[in-house]
Amino acid sequence: MVSYTLVRSRRKTVAIYVRDGEVEVRAPLRVPKSEIERFVSEKESWILKIRAKQLARAEKKKFFAVDYGSRIFFRGKQYEITQNEEYFGFDGKNFFVPPNFSPQEIKFACIQAYKTLAKAHISERAAFFSAQMGVTPSAVKISGAKKRWGSCSSRIGKKSVARNNLNFSWRLMMADDRVIDYVTVHELAHLKEMNHSARFWAIVENVLPDFRERNVLLRELQNRLSDENWE
Repeated sequence: MVSYTLVRSRRKTVAIYVRDGEVEVRAPLRVPKSEIERFVSEKESWILKIRAKQLARAEKKKFFAVDYGSRIFFRGKQYEITQNEEYFGFDGKNFFVPPNFSPQEIKFACIQAYKTLAKAHISERAAFFSAQMGVTPSAVKISGAKKRWGSCSSRIGKKSVARNNLNFSWRLMMADDRVIDYVTVHELAHLKEMNHSARFWAIVENVLPDFRERNVLLRELQNRLSDENWE
C-alpha cells in the first residue's frame, strides 16, 4: 500500500489528496483505520497514476528556462526573446532584453514586460466590457497569482462604500484574446453576483455566448503552464 499522511477532522467523508507526489488522506474522526486503509487500497492505481504525473511535471519545471532566441507566448502567439542594448520590452514583434543576462534574469525581465503589458491591455478590456455590463470596478490590478487567473475583492471604505477591485495574474497575457476577455468578463460579472450561481453564469453568457469554449481554452493554457516554471 502507498504511504500517506492521515488527517482526521469533523468532515463526513474520506478523501484522498495528492500534491507534489505526497499523499494525504482526510477522514472523519470516528472512521476505523481499517476502513481508511481499504479505501486507500482501492484507489491505489489512481494514486500512483496521479503521483507519477505530478512528479513528471515537476521534473519538466526543474529544467524549464528561457534564453535569447526562446519563443514565449503573448496574447496567444509566440514571439522571440532578442538582445537589445537600447530598448527593453515588447514592440509587437519581439521581446527585447539587455545583452549578457542569465536565463533567470531574462525570465525576470520578461515577467516585468508581461506585467506592464497586462496593466495596459486588461485595463482597456475591462473598461470596454464595463460599459456593456453596467458595472464600474474601483481598480484593475495586476498580480503574480499562480493559481488564480483573476479575482474580485470587495471591501468597505472609510465612508462605508463598497469598493470592488479586480485583480488579474500577469500570466493571463500568455492566453489568446478570447481567453483574456473571458476572464475579464468573469470577474466583472462578480460585481453583480459574488458567487457562481445560475444568475452569475447568465450574466457571463449574455456578454460571451461562447464562454464555455473559451473556458476550455483557458484550461488548455493552464495545463501547458503547469509544465513551465515562471517563478
